[in-house]
Amino acid sequence: MTPGEPASAGATRWAARLVRRLPLTVRLVLSHLAVLVVALTAMNVAASVVDGTGGQTSPAAGRTDFERLLAALAARREGEVDLELLWPALAVGMAAALLLSLVFSRFLLRPLRQVRAATHRLAGGDYDGVLDVPREPGLAALVEDVNRLAAALADVERRRARLVSEIAHEMRTPITILSGQIEGMADGIFTRDDAMFASLTDDLARLRRLADDLSTLSRAEEGAFALQVAPTDVVALTGRTAERLRPQFDDGGVTLAVVPRPPVTAVLDPGRIAQILVNLMGNALRACDAGDRVSVSVRTGQAPAPYVEIAVEDGGIGIDEHDLTRIFNRFERVEHPDRPAPAGGSGIGLTIARGIARAHGGDLTAASGGPGHGATFTVRLPLRQDGPAGRG
Repeated sequence: MTPGEPASAGATRWAARLVRRLPLTVRLVLSHLAVLVVALTAMNVAASVVDGTGGQTSPAAGRTDFERLLAALAARREGEVDLELLWPALAVGMAAALLLSLVFSRFLLRPLRQVRAATHRLAGGDYDGVLDVPREPGLAALVEDVNRLAAALADVERRRARLVSEIAHEMRTPITILSGQIEGMADGIFTRDDAMFASLTDDLARLRRLADDLSTLSRAEEGAFALQVAPTDVVALTGRTAERLRPQFDDGGVTLAVVPRPPVTAVLDPGRIAQILVNLMGNALRACDAGDRVSVSVRTGQAPAPYVEIAVEDGGIGIDEHDLTRIFNRFERVEHPDRPAPAGGSGIGLTIARGIARAHGGDLTAASGGPGHGATFTVRLPLRQDGPAGRG
C-alpha cells in the first residue's frame, strides 16, 4: 500500500493480486460461489422491498425475508399466495447473477482470448509475437507452450527458406556449365565431338544425382524411408561393401582393412545400410593421403539394449571439435586449407546416412582427435528380431 492510499483500496489491490495467483479451477469455483451469494442476496432484498418489511424479521413468524420467500414458493404450489412477492425477487436475483457471471467470465477468459489471437497470428505466418506469461500456473503453462510453438515454427520457416536457397545454389553450378557448353556449341566455339558430349552427360548425371539426393534427403528429414527389412549378417554385409570399394582404395594408395569377427545377425534393410557404409568409406578415402589406413570393424554391446556398431576409422585429416556436429547438417562441407571439398559432392551424404540410421531406430555419430588425428564414424543399430516398426 502506497503512502496516502486508503486502507480499503490497498486491501482491495492485495486481494486482487492474491486472486490472480490462484489456479484457474479455484478461481472458477470462487466465481460460482460469488454469483450464488449475490443472487440469493438480491432475491432477499427484492423480497423485502416487495413485501414492505424493509428486511426486518417478521414478529409473528420469526423468519427472514428469504425464508418467507421460500415459504411463498411452497404456498404457491398450494394456491395460497399470489406472485407479487415471488416473481420480482426471482427476476432481480437472476439479473444480478447474469451480470456478475458476465463480468467474471470476461475477466477469467481474457488470457484465453489472447492465446486464441496468437494462434490466429501463427496460422497467418506471424511467428514473432510473444505472449506475456500470466501469473496463473495453468494458463502460464498454456501460454509458454504457445510461445514455444511460435519459436519452433519460426525456426522451421527459417530452415525452409535456407533450404530453398541452398538447393538453388547447388543446382546453379551444373546448370550454368550446361548452358555455357550448349551456347558454345551453338555459336561454333566448342567442337561437337565425343569429349563435349561426354562432358554434357557428366553434368546431366550430376544434376540427376542431386535430384535423387534431395528426394532421399526429404525422406530422411521426414522419417519416411521405405525400409525393406530382413535378417542380415552385418559382418558379411560390411565385408561385401568394403570389397566393392577396395579398387578405389588401391588406386589411391590407401589401405582398407576389415577387422574379422563372428557373424552378427540383425533385422535391417541391407541396401540402406550399405548406402551408409559406401558414404562413410568414400568420405574416409577422400580424407586420407596415400599410405594412410582405413579400418572397418563390427562390434556388439548390451547397454542400454542389445545393439551392433559398425565403425569406420581413418587416419586422415581429422575434424575440428566444433565441426563434429555441423558435418551432419545438410549442404555442409568442412573445408581444409590444403584439401578443398570435392566438387562432385552434394553435401548431404552424412545427413542422409544419419536419417537412414535413425529410421532403423539407431544413430550415426562422429569422433575425432582434431585436425591431423583422423576420425571415426560409428553406426549404431539395435539388435532385435522384429525390425523397425512403423516404417514403409
